[in-house]
Amino acid sequence: MSQTPETLAHALLDAARKAGADAADAIAIDGTSLSIDVRAGALEEAQRAEGSDMGLRVFVGRRSAIVSASDTREETIRTMAERAVTMAREAPEDPHAGLADPEQLGGSMDPTLLELSDPAPEPDPAALQEDARRAEAAALAHDGIRQIDSASAGYGAQHVHLAATNGFSGGYRRTSRSLSCVAITGEGLGMERDHDGDNRIFQSDLRSPEDIGDTAARRALERVNPRRPKTGAYPVLFDERVSSSLIGHLVSAINGATIARGASWLRSALGEPVLPDAISLIEDPHRARVMGSRPFDAEGLATRRRAIIDKGVLTGWTLDLANARKLGMDSTANAARSVSGGVSPSNWNLELTQGAQSRDDLIAEMGTGLIVTSMIGSTINPNTGDYSRGAAGLWVENGQIAYPVSGVTIAGNLRDMLRTIRPANDARPWLSRVVPSLLVEGLTLAGE
Repeated sequence: MSQTPETLAHALLDAARKAGADAADAIAIDGTSLSIDVRAGALEEAQRAEGSDMGLRVFVGRRSAIVSASDTREETIRTMAERAVTMAREAPEDPHAGLADPEQLGGSMDPTLLELSDPAPEPDPAALQEDARRAEAAALAHDGIRQIDSASAGYGAQHVHLAATNGFSGGYRRTSRSLSCVAITGEGLGMERDHDGDNRIFQSDLRSPEDIGDTAARRALERVNPRRPKTGAYPVLFDERVSSSLIGHLVSAINGATIARGASWLRSALGEPVLPDAISLIEDPHRARVMGSRPFDAEGLATRRRAIIDKGVLTGWTLDLANARKLGMDSTANAARSVSGGVSPSNWNLELTQGAQSRDDLIAEMGTGLIVTSMIGSTINPNTGDYSRGAAGLWVENGQIAYPVSGVTIAGNLRDMLRTIRPANDARPWLSRVVPSLLVEGLTLAGE
């Protein structure tokens, strides 16, 4: 009889104790994934995977080791534990390693309240194929769309359980449903492509295939015959599709592991303004039907809502237990891990304060500048925040979109950029990172 993730996690802990571990935690995941690709209206590829994965972290004093496997037999579990303890005994001591104290546990939210799992049955492969076909057909219905690079539909389901020798034991189920389309226009050196997609927990929340195909086609057609504007300093509007990357650079700079290494351009900014005074950045892992939600972190600590940036001011770092101990602070319950990797800090759902103006309002106020809709490459100096990225998008003249742009580079300093951002009001509320379009003044653009 197959074991559940809960029984597997506890079997790993029992084996670790018998092998000589002083403490241990274990994670077990039982998952299913299904993906369908369509090309020219016909099935191109179908993939299905099912399986269990498990990871064990053991402590011998302040020494630790991690092992993982996908074979759930009893003898494999026993061997995993024995090897992990042997490895830990040879590992260097880490004074900050260790599980949470029992008094730090408790208070986790009931996972069912987060609606992380769609109770509807797994979709039939034929239904996924039909969704992908409809998205492709909607894109091809646009004049000028020559072909579809890919039209894909997918489904995933996981049952996760975490247990530790400090008494923690908890788990939850999660599902996902996805649909995407990549449209191509032009040919040869004049070929352009763009995409659209959606990823939801509940099938009923997923946008229609026609909407996704139509949007992918319109975005591709907007990129036809791009030009390069003259080099200079211009306002740049980061479209809502890419604006979360700016916030991504911010949260990377306040990650506890980065701060503990002293390798962050925000390492001395705690308690200082880093965003405009009216803007906050809220982390809320308890939003229902959102991919980044979870009742507890990878060390069993109850997750909670917090203002990472409160009215412009940086209030704290993102911490797991080990990095919190290094910095003399408390964990913010942001530990993440895979079955085979170590624990590290990671953010959950983020939401940036939206503005009062629409995206069109900000475009009208730009005068002359660039709307960035896609970016490639990245050169970020982690110590200074100097920023440089390749970009493509739409050029604005006299507050109106004039022509598509490609092959340019935008540059600035993240500390200066983030302190002066102006948000629109167009963020998609169902995303894990709810970030609207962001206008940044005076970036350097390298063009002609």
